[in-house]
Amino acid sequence: MNDLLKRITFDPNIFGGKPIVRGMRMSVEMILDLLSQGATIEELLEDYPNLEADDIRACPAYAKTVVANEDVDVFANA
Repeated sequence: MNDLLKRITFDPNIFGGKPIVRGMRMSVEMILDLLSQGATIEELLEDYPNLEADDIRACPAYAKTVVANEDVDVFANA
């Protein structure tokens, strides 16, 4: 799971530092919202060609980590 979580980054210049996917202007929040509305990984990959399947899988993994109140130090950006 750590490999997935490394895809989630933070940049104070993008969405005010909210979690994003690989430094892109794709917020974890947006991906989770689309998934909760029933979008499939395949649909998201078609609509957002810069995304990779593991980017999408990383979003629920990140949400689970936050909700479980687990250590999020793995998200420290180099």
